[in-house]
Amino acid sequence: MRIVSLIASATEIVCALGLRDQLVGISHECDFPPDVVGLPVFSRPKVNPRASSAEIDRGVRAIARDGLSVYEIDTEMLEKIAPDLIVTQDQCVVCAVSLKDVEAAVCTVTRKDTRICTLHPETLQDIRADFRKVAQAAGVPERGEMLVREFDGRLHAIPLPDTRPTVACIEWLDPVMVAGGWMSELVEIAGGQPLIVTEPGRFATVTWDDVERADPDVVVVMPCGYPIEQTLSELHADHPLARLRGRCWVADGNAYFNRPGPRIADSAALLARLIHGGPPHEGAVPWGGETHV
Repeated sequence: MRIVSLIASATEIVCALGLRDQLVGISHECDFPPDVVGLPVFSRPKVNPRASSAEIDRGVRAIARDGLSVYEIDTEMLEKIAPDLIVTQDQCVVCAVSLKDVEAAVCTVTRKDTRICTLHPETLQDIRADFRKVAQAAGVPERGEMLVREFDGRLHAIPLPDTRPTVACIEWLDPVMVAGGWMSELVEIAGGQPLIVTEPGRFATVTWDDVERADPDVVVVMPCGYPIEQTLSELHADHPLARLRGRCWVADGNAYFNRPGPRIADSAALLARLIHGGPPHEGAVPWGGETHV
């Protein structure tokens, strides 16, 4: 089977299922596991991903306002590779190529019975279901069950301290968005109490005043798709984040938290370290108002 993944989390799922050798194409964001880098790339963004969070937000809103997609599919590459299975998502038009665009491209150029596996993760249970869905679509359903068991085992292995600090997870800087989806569940698994967004689901657009009033013990800044360095480039000494009382961490949102795949279990373990003061980890750095640029 020739598999193309159009979202980074799906690429990680495919590889965790032991199907790396059948993966023949990826999205422009796929970078893990490292050996997928170099595979044919099937998508490209219309907005510069290295721009500031405010610029990205304006660009995405402008494109969406015109009824257009945020990403383009390389139809020539799609025709050349002619995959048997394409894995994509229909949850967020900002996260990956839309299902509508994938369906249109497949109908136009593949000229074969290409199967589309669509993921829609908003909760941890949805993530488990997606493991099973990809495995079923690839003809290895038993591997999906094994991956779910391994995933749950790692989550259950996270120790819970007696104290449960309050935690605010910031998914975007400008405008300020508090992480939704599975993040409130991860905070609870990691031994914290989620603030502002307390149930699985959509994120909340707020102000820094709202975050300050919530008075979190711990703040984890994890902009969607941002590595640590890109987030730090937007934080200056007098940033509103510096007004907050709680301990502040800048986390690698690109590698952790934002990708609903197997590494969400790693994200929960990392979050437990950040909440309870565990040892340093490459996935996050402390921020206390100082300039990192």
